[in-house]
Amino acid sequence: MERHIKTIGILTSGGDAPGMNAAIRAVTRTARFNDINVIGILRGYQGLIEKEFVKFTSSSVSNTIQRGGTILKTARSKEFMTPEGRKKAYANMVEAEIDALVVIGGNGSLTGAQLFAREYDIPIIGLPGTIDNDLYGTDSTIGYDSALNTIVECVDKIRDTANSHDRIFFIEVMGRDAGFLAQNSAIASGAEAAIIPEGNTDVDQLAAFIERGKRKSKNSAIVLVSEAQKDGVGGAMYYADRIRNEYPQFDARVTILGHLQRGGMPSAYDRILASRMGYAAIEALLEGQRNIMIGIKNDEIVYVPFARAVKMNKPINEELITVLNVLSM
Repeated sequence: MERHIKTIGILTSGGDAPGMNAAIRAVTRTARFNDINVIGILRGYQGLIEKEFVKFTSSSVSNTIQRGGTILKTARSKEFMTPEGRKKAYANMVEAEIDALVVIGGNGSLTGAQLFAREYDIPIIGLPGTIDNDLYGTDSTIGYDSALNTIVECVDKIRDTANSHDRIFFIEVMGRDAGFLAQNSAIASGAEAAIIPEGNTDVDQLAAFIERGKRKSKNSAIVLVSEAQKDGVGGAMYYADRIRNEYPQFDARVTILGHLQRGGMPSAYDRILASRMGYAAIEALLEGQRNIMIGIKNDEIVYVPFARAVKMNKPINEELITVLNVLSM
C-alpha cells in the first residue's frame, strides 16, 4: 500500500441505485480490516464541499446490505463542476486528512472523479453504481439487475390489462442514452418490442414493430421504450401519439415507471457484485492503483481507467435485438 493512505473518504453521487449500501459496507469493512480509517461523506460531492463528514466503523454499516437507496445520501452538485468548488472540496479533504476517495456512481460521477484526480493528484477508485448499465468496461453495474427485476415485475402486471382490453402499452423505463434496461426487460417479460436509443438509425422502430405485429391475430402488445425524449416529449408518449395519428385502429396507452425502478431491496446478484467491487476497491488502493473504475468482465474483477469508462460508449449486444424480434413473432 502507498504509505500515505491512512484514511479514505467514501461517497455516493448522482442517482441512487440498489446495492450502493452493499458497496459502502464492503468498502468500509475491507478498509477497517486493513487498518485504514474511513470517513463517510454525506450527499456526494456537495457534502465534500460543505464538509459533511462522518467517521465510519464496521458497526456503522451493520444491517445495511439489504437496504435500497444509500445511507450516505446523494446529490448532484453544480458547485463541484466549478474550479472553485473543487478547490474547496480538496481543502476540506486535506483538513480532514483524507488521502484517497472511493466514489460510487454513474457516468457523471466518475467524470467528476476523473477531473478531480487530475487537478489534485488524488488517488480515486470508482465503483459503477447506476441502473442504466451504461459504463464502458464492465458487464454489469451496481443496481442494474435489481432495476431489471423491478421492471419485469411491473410489466407482468400490466400485461394482464393489455390482454384484457386489446391495447398496446408503451412502458417507459430509464436509460436516456442506453437501452440495456428496455431491451433486456423486454426479453425477460416476453414483450413484443423494445425501442431503444441504439436503434435510432434509418430504421423506423415503431413501423418495424407494427409490421411484425401483422402476423398476429391479437391487438394487445407490450413495448418497452427508453426514456430518451423525442420532439420534446418522453419516448413512450411520443410513440403512443404516433400510434393514435398513424395507426388509429390500435388503442395505445402509456405507463411511465419512473423512480419506481430505483427503489426496493437489491437483488442477490447486486449484493454480491457490490460486495466484490467494494472489496476490490480497497485491494486496488493497497496495490497502489489510482484513478480507475472497478469493473467485472466474464465474472472476473477488472480495472478500467476512468478515461475509458466514461468516454467510450458501451455497445448493446446486437444479438439481443435479434432474439427479441424472433421470440416476439
